[in-house]
Order: sequence, then C-alpha cells, then structure tokens
Amino acid sequence: MDLKNFITEILNEIAESNFSDLLNRINEFKNKNKDYTAACYTLIGLMNYIQKNYEAALSIINDAKILIEYNPEIISKITYETIVGYINCAEMNDDVYSIHYNCARHYADISKNNDFLNQLENLIKKLPCENTKNGDPLSALVTIGQAVAADKNIDSLLKTIAEETKIAIQADRCTVFLYDKSKNELWSKVALGLGSKEIRFPADKGLAGHVVTTGETINIKDAYEDDRFNKEIDLQTGYRTKSILCMPIKNQKQEIVGAFQVLNKLNGYFTKEDEDILVAIGSSAGISLENAKLFEEQKVLLEEQKVVFDSFIKTLAASIDARDKITAGHSTRVRMYAVLIAEAMNFSDKDVEIIKKAAILHDIGKIGIRDSVLQKEGKLTPEEYKHIQEHVEITHNILEKIHMSEEFRLVTEIACSHHEKVDGTGYYRHLKGEEIHIGGRILAVADVFDAITSKRHYRDKMPIFKVIDILISDSGTHFDKNIVDKFLSIPLDKIVNVFLTENHLILEENDRQILSESTLLDIYNTYKENQISSLTELFNKYYIGVKDE
Repeated sequence: MDLKNFITEILNEIAESNFSDLLNRINEFKNKNKDYTAACYTLIGLMNYIQKNYEAALSIINDAKILIEYNPEIISKITYETIVGYINCAEMNDDVYSIHYNCARHYADISKNNDFLNQLENLIKKLPCENTKNGDPLSALVTIGQAVAADKNIDSLLKTIAEETKIAIQADRCTVFLYDKSKNELWSKVALGLGSKEIRFPADKGLAGHVVTTGETINIKDAYEDDRFNKEIDLQTGYRTKSILCMPIKNQKQEIVGAFQVLNKLNGYFTKEDEDILVAIGSSAGISLENAKLFEEQKVLLEEQKVVFDSFIKTLAASIDARDKITAGHSTRVRMYAVLIAEAMNFSDKDVEIIKKAAILHDIGKIGIRDSVLQKEGKLTPEEYKHIQEHVEITHNILEKIHMSEEFRLVTEIACSHHEKVDGTGYYRHLKGEEIHIGGRILAVADVFDAITSKRHYRDKMPIFKVIDILISDSGTHFDKNIVDKFLSIPLDKIVNVFLTENHLILEENDRQILSESTLLDIYNTYKENQISSLTELFNKYYIGVKDE
C-alpha cells in the first residue's frame, strides 16, 4: 500500500477503531517503509492527542518535526503540516494553525497533490475534538484553503471567504473589501443579505477605510454609541447594525490588501477569540485574494498579447495577399475549411486554435518566391515549379525563428507540412502516413480544395463533381482518407459560408435549411447517377455565383 492510501485509511478509521490495533498497523507499516517514519509518527501523535494523552502527543509530534526537516518525502510534509495545523486549531493557537495550513497548501501546490490535501483536510474535519471552538474555524480555514487551489476568480473567492467567515465567527453578515491601490478605493461585490452589487468608496472613508489606512482592528459592541459608525447606511438599507468587527487583510509581505467587516454577533459581542479567528482566516484569505488578483492581471496581459499576436499573424498573411493578388484570400479560406474539418473530428478548442494559426501562416514562405513566378498567370515551367515548391521550407525557416511556446512549434510543424502526401511523394521532407502531423494532413485537404474551387485569371473554378472526385481518388495516396471522409460529411451550408467570403452573396434562410441537411458526398452521388438534382443546382448558385444551367 502506498503512503497516501495508508494515511487516508488510518484517518477514516481513527474515530471508530481500537487505538491499539491502529497503533500496531502504523508501526508495522513504519517498519516496512523507513522513509515514511515521519508520517507515521505524525499519525501516532494525532491518535495520542485525540485520546488526551497530551504530553505523549507533544513528544511524538516533536520527533516527527525533527524527521520532517531531514525528509524530502512530500506526502509526509503535507500530512505533518495538516495534522499539526488541526491540533493548533483545537488548542486555539490561531496564528500557528494558519501557518501550518498555508505550508501544507504550499507543498500540495508545488507537488500537484491538491486532491490528496483536500481529501486529508475533509477527513481531519470529521475527527473528534472537544476543544474546537463553536462555529468551526478549522472548517472555514480548510474551505478557504481549498478555494485558494481551485478558484482563481476574485468574485467567487470573495463570496466564499465572506460566507465561511460569517459561519466561523457566528455573525449575521460579513463583507470582504479589497484595496485598489491605484485608485485608492475599497471595493467589494459581496455584502451578504444585500445581494452582490459592487460597492466602491474612497479608502479613507468608513470603518473599513480606517482599518486599511491605520492597520488597526476595530471591535465595536454598540455601533450607535460609536461616532465612527455611519448611521446613514442603516437608514438606506433598513438594516440595524449592532456590533461590528473590522480588521485589515494582509498578504505574505504583511501589506494590507483589504479588510473584513463583520456585523452583528449572533450571541453577545465579538470577543478576542473572534479576533484571533479572523486573523487566522485573514492569513489564508490574503494569499488567496492576491493570487486571484495576479491571475486576473495575467489573464488580461495574456489576452492583450493574444490580440497583438493575432494581429501580427494577420499582417503576415496580408503581406502575401498584397504580393499575389491572384490567390488573395486563399489563406483565410484554407483556415475556414481546416477549422470545419477539425471541429468535425472533435478537436479541442486549443487544438482548433493551433490549426487556425497554422492555416493562416501556411503560405508565408511565398514571401521568398520571385514575383515573376508567384504572379505568373500561365502554366509554370519545371524550373519555376521547383522554385515555388521552396515556399514550404521557407515557411518553416521563418516560423521557427519566432520565439514562442511549445504550442507555436506545433503551428510551425503543421504549416510546413501542407504539401506532404500520405504516400511519401510530397515535399519538402517527403514524410508519409502518420509521420505527417494530423494538422498538416488536414491542411493538405483544405489547401487543395480551395485551390481548385477558386477562380484564377487563367481558368474558371473546377466543376464541383470533379473537385470531389479528385479528393476521393487521391485518398490514401495524397490525402488521409479519414480526413477526406470527414470533410465530405460536413453540411453544405458550412461549405457555402466559405464561398460567401469571396463572392459576397447572401445565403437565403430557406436555402440554408436545405443545404444544412446535405453534404458534398450527396452531390457526388447524384452526379455518379447522371442526375442534376435541385440540390446541385442550389449549391452551384453559391459556388459558381449563378444558378447552374
């Protein structure tokens, strides 16, 4: 049995099983697994604490602490910090237990063992302990600690922290304010009992403003007897404020990042114990809120970078359109076809995005092709054809110089694979079969389909039956058959939507409905049967730009 399973098994049984039996099992496990001695000592110390053998518990926990300092085993560290946090919570050592729970969360984060920690915390919350305070501050701290790992949304974190604080301190309401340093304002979207409308006010106003400005804790027994309380708020809301506990929230650097404002103790007044609980909860809350704030800022930065990068990609593609008017819009249409195929194959959103970028950039290497060849209206000579084939390798050489993530390296690989063939006769690396990235195999279909369905100065669009016939005939040699099959099964209205970017017709709703129920394969089958169906005529209306005669 591994350490995780052993620990959870013992904690599951610790409240019900015979302690001597559990002790024998722990010692047996320890003797077989010397590296787990620290975790075993921690469990034994917990058992002694629950049995009220406090002196023995303290001695064994101290032995575990010494072993932990020299033990790199991360599960033992998480177990030690969580259990010692629990004991300190039971002993009302609020500052100490918050330190241990934060350490446990840190070890879980860096080792990706958050699921184990959450399981451990939930088991420990069920342990019998007569000393634990009413309102269960341990449960509040555990819930907030779990939110740190799972939730990076500030609004939902504010709600979780406020609700758990209200329960732990046995208060009627709790609001958690955040300090916006740039605007020198306090704000919140949480005011339990008043909905979730955002509140904003200058950071030097009100009780919350006072504690943020001074760092002091305010504990008021009778709000209406204290000049610092603004009675106008109660007049506006109809709420009757009696007692108030207001305290700053600090981050790991002990900088003030917000404030708690807890109203109306359910029984009596807020005590020194309530203040201690709030300090402990505030320790976790400050870390979680600051992490969420950083996460939100990073999301905004990434979105800005994405906009800039997407603009950069579009500019690169537009540079090819500017040089080669004959194929202007080709990369955009290839992108649209490739996305249709990827979605039909149930690609993830992330993989579709990679395909999309690769399609837009697949011909960027044409920037290195001579104008006389790139813009030639007639048939290319063998030498000219060989020269234009070089654009794929040039694409690779350009894109690999862009310093980006692992994801972008996939974009490069896909973009420079669109002229490879599954039988190995393509270029420029002569890859075959699954040696070609699936994205490259998708682009191969999308690229050829657009090339032969687009009008050129020197030729008209190829009849749609012949286009489909090429795709089917070349499946297994040029194209991946599975990808061709997927493409031919895409509803016709989606294919027509790509045509509309070029001919600027408007797809009529009745036509859209009819086209949505058929595919390219349906058109192909009617041609094979020497029939010109109403479906084909309708399709050609948008494909050719006029109704097929």
